[in-house]
Amino acid sequence: MDRFFGFDLGDAESAIARLHKQDQVVPEMLTVVGEQSFITAYAQLASGEILIGEKACYADNVVRRKLRFKSRFLTERSSAQDVKSFAAGVLGELYGSGDLIRNEDCSFYIGCPAGWDRNTREHYREIFESAGYPPARIISESRGAMVSACQSKHLQIGLDILSKPVLVVDIGSSTTDFAYIMGGKEVEMQTAGEVVLGGGLMDEILLEESVAASGLMRKRIQAVFDESEPWRTYAEFAARRLKEKYFSDEDYWSHNDCRESVVLYYNRPVKLTLRMDRAIADKLVNKKLEKLGGRSFREVFIASLNDVKNNITGAQPELIFLTGGVSKLPAIRDWCTDVFPDSVVISASDPEFSVAKGLAYCGRIDEDLKDFKAELDQLISSTTIEEIVGRHIQQLYRDAVDCLVDPIVAKVAVPVFERWRSGEITRLADTDAELQREIGAFLREDETRELLAGPITAWLKPVIEELEEYTVPICIRHRVPYTALSLKSYLSVSDIDIKVDARNLFAVEEMTLLIDSIVTALVAILVSVIDLVPFLAGPEGVLIGVIASIVILVLGKGKMEEKMLTADIPKAMRRLVPKSAISARIDTISSAVRESFYKSLKTEKNDEITARMVEEISGQIEHTLVKMAEVVEIPLG
Repeated sequence: MDRFFGFDLGDAESAIARLHKQDQVVPEMLTVVGEQSFITAYAQLASGEILIGEKACYADNVVRRKLRFKSRFLTERSSAQDVKSFAAGVLGELYGSGDLIRNEDCSFYIGCPAGWDRNTREHYREIFESAGYPPARIISESRGAMVSACQSKHLQIGLDILSKPVLVVDIGSSTTDFAYIMGGKEVEMQTAGEVVLGGGLMDEILLEESVAASGLMRKRIQAVFDESEPWRTYAEFAARRLKEKYFSDEDYWSHNDCRESVVLYYNRPVKLTLRMDRAIADKLVNKKLEKLGGRSFREVFIASLNDVKNNITGAQPELIFLTGGVSKLPAIRDWCTDVFPDSVVISASDPEFSVAKGLAYCGRIDEDLKDFKAELDQLISSTTIEEIVGRHIQQLYRDAVDCLVDPIVAKVAVPVFERWRSGEITRLADTDAELQREIGAFLREDETRELLAGPITAWLKPVIEELEEYTVPICIRHRVPYTALSLKSYLSVSDIDIKVDARNLFAVEEMTLLIDSIVTALVAILVSVIDLVPFLAGPEGVLIGVIASIVILVLGKGKMEEKMLTADIPKAMRRLVPKSAISARIDTISSAVRESFYKSLKTEKNDEITARMVEEISGQIEHTLVKMAEVVEIPLG
């Protein structure tokens, strides 16, 4: 795809952004029927021509005229035809202006409320397809706003919004859309999607206040509104613009005149003056409305925030991202802070366009990630990772042996010696099978796995540093943050505590699973070679040698030395061998066991063992890279 269009079709206003894959860094807002933000309205003339935007509100000879139909999409079947007619009109405008070229390699990313399910989204997509649109995808408007925030240099939050729990609050004209996002993925909540609370309610209050203050013209203006829904909607649209203008710099307008005149051309022209001041601004949020069950905008909004807070099962949001024109209202930030005191509240400089821009970004991100994943798949399919692991595998063996020998001697060998000394084990020769069984059990214990986690984490660092010589360039080439495949970034967390709660840490859970999987593979390898390592029992075993030398000193040489391994030495004589004697030889035992273990891992079945270990570890690293790529991706469907 060469170009991506983001279409934010709102209930009151719509906007379209366009982004070139190669030539643009930031999406451009397209002008449709003379406006970057145009009224969501269409009118079908007797000639069959479709008008959209402001002209549709007051055109003559109209066969069908519709406004605010998106908010009825889930409840009225006829709204699907209204969406199609409006979408077709927009498409005609784009072709007519040259902003869209027929048969060009492009796609449309079209927004919808977060609460719409998969079937509804597919039905919505089919409407645009039937209207003649290029390939289209339906994306949550909340996610579009989040993507816009991630890409915005103005906000400079980057991966923070991907790694932290985020609440996106999209305040539209008829609904408020809440989306809880963790690690770039939208998490379902009981209170999410649409709440019937939008800036349109404020527009209605402002319009009512302005009509009430119109003096002698009041009745004429009210009559126009009673007879003509399009002109009333048109006036509400003007009220909305004035409201947003006021809230964009409330301190300035509280000391200056903020007003706008609208001429209603119905039967005969009549002028309506819209005005904003502090008193009206207070009414917009605090006036109790029948539509809200006798509650005010402020009360319903705060109640909705509390519902969201109570229904979040994960961590509370650290970031709250506001979008939609009403987000310019300073009180909105205050309410969010009151309910979520530990959250940082942010918004874009042009929140009315953040969804459209984010949708366009989604297109390029989607394309980049396809290329990114294809190149990552090529790396995984090659032998590069296996070669890197193979170069370091012998060091892993040494690190594991160094970590385990002392605990094996102290917690396995010495207790077995104590059992022989007490007479529980009849002959020294019988310790061989006992040691193998006990060591196997020890290696499978959780305590042993935790002992191995530290050395494995340290061993992974140089492996990963070498691997990043390949993964970092892949990320850079496809505009993916270079840390996206950086396993090293999360090893420091694992160093602190391998059992760290990874729910709020980007990709740390995958790192923990990687280390655990290597521990499992390593334990399996060690268990399989126990019978190959004569490091404790047997005629030349270290432990036997130490015990024999001590016993001979006590009992004397001669035939006893030859029969030492098979003799059933009386318990009284065994107890003559002091516990302190073997404790004094622990260092010698550990050193000899370590060297014996090294030798066995290097010689006995080494090729088979190493090949198996390299395959296990490489496979787990490859799996982790794939999972990390999924975490980095902002899901688009």
